[in-house]
Amino acid sequence: MQGSHSIDATLSTRPSDLHDSALSRPAELRSTGFGTTSFGGLATTVPRPADAAAGFDVCHVGVVLRALLFVHGVLAVGVLFAAGSWSGWLTQFSLGAGSALPAVLMWLLLLCASKRTLVALPVALRWTVAIGLGALCGVVGSVLAWLPGTGGAGAIPGWLAPAAAGGVLAAMLFQWLRLRAKALVPAETTARLAELQSRIRPHFLFNTLNSALTLVRLDPARAEGVLEDLAELFRVAISDSAESVTLAEEIELARRYLAIEQIRFGSRLRVTWELDPAAGAARVPPLLLQPLVENAVRHGVEPAAEGGTIRVRTRVKLGRALIAITNSVPAMQSRPGSGMALRNVRERLRLMHDVAGQFETRLELDAFRVQIVVPL
Repeated sequence: MQGSHSIDATLSTRPSDLHDSALSRPAELRSTGFGTTSFGGLATTVPRPADAAAGFDVCHVGVVLRALLFVHGVLAVGVLFAAGSWSGWLTQFSLGAGSALPAVLMWLLLLCASKRTLVALPVALRWTVAIGLGALCGVVGSVLAWLPGTGGAGAIPGWLAPAAAGGVLAAMLFQWLRLRAKALVPAETTARLAELQSRIRPHFLFNTLNSALTLVRLDPARAEGVLEDLAELFRVAISDSAESVTLAEEIELARRYLAIEQIRFGSRLRVTWELDPAAGAARVPPLLLQPLVENAVRHGVEPAAEGGTIRVRTRVKLGRALIAITNSVPAMQSRPGSGMALRNVRERLRLMHDVAGQFETRLELDAFRVQIVVPL
């Protein structure tokens, strides 16, 4: 990012209500098939999926862990009815777990690999495929547990019981996945995304246009660049929401936002970028970084007469992308907000990546740090 000197007194004004860290109150959301919110006189339309349950995801680590715990919990309770003692229960549970573990993992792997194909099928056929795969995996898991050298008794078990158990458990897990998918995209979550998309307020638009008008007389080429950055921000803010975007796209959007703010703050805003290109392929929710760098400007740069420093860093570690946004904390801190922006980002990250994603905030002496971890 290129540095900038102050243009004139117009650009140095700092309205106290500009870029509050709290999200503005949601605009009116009409109860139609779309979430609609006011955006500086424009309308932001966010479509709601017609069949949210079709978009279930079994490829998350959190889903795999919960499925394994559920099946083994059912197995542990079921064995209680057949075991005559605790030692007998432990023996039978161990044998059953030897069948259940590979069966569940195989079922989840097959659903994850065929997700796109399965989603395109009618609902009844999805159920048939899910239950059928569950029965098949139950039989295969039972056979694997009784192979020589695995601790089995040597006799191949009948197929009916493991097939029935696999089918029933598969039906229960499939229904849970459908309910989980519906819970991830309720009207409230859709409204929150629309609310976040409408955060670039008319006041910010007013200041940016004033900056561009001033630059038209002093530096027309630079004024054109400011308007291009503003147009890109508005394009993202009013476009239909995507399920996810790449981290590289979010970085580019944050660059444009900070480039516009650089015009207003000049040399008072100092930005350092430490980017790992390999981390750019990670998938993240849309508009993840813009509210975070906005908070950094609002609380780290605007209140300080000498300005402040913002550092954006990405790197890859152990197959995960790490994003850190750090801003200096001035001696005279800004008016604290409600923290709703941070909660919004944290919630959308959890909805997308579940336990595989992490979101942490930390105040370290004279710096405030936000760290995000997402899988690659």
